[in-house]
Amino acid sequence: MAMLPMIEYEDAPAEVRDVYDDIMETRQVKWVNNFWKVLANDPETLRRTWESIKQVMAPGALDPLTKEMIYVAVSMANNCHYCINSHTAAARRKGMTDDMLAELIAVVGMAAETNHVANAYRVDLDQAFMDGGR
Repeated sequence: MAMLPMIEYEDAPAEVRDVYDDIMETRQVKWVNNFWKVLANDPETLRRTWESIKQVMAPGALDPLTKEMIYVAVSMANNCHYCINSHTAAARRKGMTDDMLAELIAVVGMAAETNHVANAYRVDLDQAFMDGGR
C-alpha cells in the first residue's frame, strides 16, 4: 500500500491535471498509472520527474526499446517490482519478445553474480579499462 494517497484525475488540482494530460498524450494512453498518482501529492516533484523521464526516454542515440530494456535491467538490479512491471509492459509495447526478456534476465543475473564476485575479491582494474575501452 502506498504511503500517500493516489490523486485521481478528477480530484487533481489544475497543475497536476496538466501533467496527467501530458503523460496521457505523450504515452498515447487514456489513463495515468499509480506511480504518477502518488507523486501528485507533491506537484513540483511530479512535474520535475515527468519532464526528466520524458527527456531521458525520448528517442536519441539509443532507440526507445533499448532504453526500456535498460530501465527493466536497472529496476531488477534495484529490486523495484513496480518499475520492473511497468517498464516490462512498456518494452513489450515497443517490441520486446519473451525471448528478449529471458535473455535480458540472464544478462542481469550474470552481471549481478560477476559484480559481486569482482567486489568480493577486490579485483584491481585493468589498465586497458581505465579510459573506458577507447
